[in-house]
Amino acid sequence: MVPSPRILLVGPPENRRRRLLALAFVPFLFVATFAAYAVGAFGVSGCVVFIPGQAMLVGLAAAAVAGYARVGLAVGWLGAYAPLLGFNADHAFMGLSSRTRVEQLAYFLEPDGLAFYAVVALVFGTVAFAAGYVLRTCVAVLWGEWTVADR
Repeated sequence: MVPSPRILLVGPPENRRRRLLALAFVPFLFVATFAAYAVGAFGVSGCVVFIPGQAMLVGLAAAAVAGYARVGLAVGWLGAYAPLLGFNADHAFMGLSSRTRVEQLAYFLEPDGLAFYAVVALVFGTVAFAAGYVLRTCVAVLWGEWTVADR
């Protein structure tokens, strides 16, 4: 049985509590990625960076876990987007220190930058979510929880 688009997007109703916990974890991803870049745990290699590598890896892991937990593709997208925003916040508020706070905030909220990271999160988050979803299905079939016809 193929899940309905609604279940795929927001998860099954029985996973509501797990979905709320996952949504509560999204701001932590933002703050943790921002802090990791701010203290130097994550680094940016010298030249122009369009997709920050470490932030993308954190987002991919979050989206894959969302797929494995079956909490919904929307949670996977948010999980992939939050670390990218954390990098953007670090770049805006720490990297552009010569600008005023208003200019830094304006840079952080630029629609083209937010849209670019949203598209990156949608594309890579969907792939990672699908990988987690397929892995969960394979594990459930191997453990005998489901048959292939069940899901």
